[in-house]
Amino acid sequence: MSVCIVFVRETAAGERRVALTPETVRKLVALGARVLLQRGAGEPAFFPDAAYAGAEFTDDADGALAQADVLVCVQPPSNERLGKLKPGAVVIGLLAPHADPARVDTFVAGKLTAFPLEKLPRTTRAQAMDVLSSQAGMAGYKAVLLAAQLAPRYFPMLTTAAGTIRPSKVLVVGAGVAGLQAIATARRLGAQVEGFDVRPETREQIESLGGKFLDL
Repeated sequence: MSVCIVFVRETAAGERRVALTPETVRKLVALGARVLLQRGAGEPAFFPDAAYAGAEFTDDADGALAQADVLVCVQPPSNERLGKLKPGAVVIGLLAPHADPARVDTFVAGKLTAFPLEKLPRTTRAQAMDVLSSQAGMAGYKAVLLAAQLAPRYFPMLTTAAGTIRPSKVLVVGAGVAGLQAIATARRLGAQVEGFDVRPETREQIESLGGKFLDL
């Protein structure tokens, strides 16, 4: 009997990420897995049901959970949803195990196996599953877009018939994955960017992206 991998709609407000893309589903089906999706689960990320070739669909989320050998998710499932899983089921996602002790108790009581991806060791072998780096990069990018929208002046230098508007000055504190992406994005938007990190070796990374390292 093939493994049943289940993907249901995320319930967290504003969550548009999805745990499975059509490409991933095709690969899983090719490996012999049975993939069961709640109808419309991919729509927040603009993946219609028709794009999930080879998957099965249901309107009954609870029924899908009861069949799951593996539940994949983005946000931690509610304790109510976890209670629908059969003993021995595996849950894979950003599970925030330290944020809710009751959730851990539910995993233990239900004899479930949890793979919180945010706890995955950041090694070379696990690089393809490093969700923290990918999400941090997106966070740095989005943070600058929000800053540009809320800033009282334009980011790039603008020359008009009425005169010249000087570019905004942006300071990014921290040159990790998110910080470096923020520096790169702010530079692409035309701002003058300075970056700071307590690690002096990040100077080269900041400067390679067009930023200026802030010496304190």
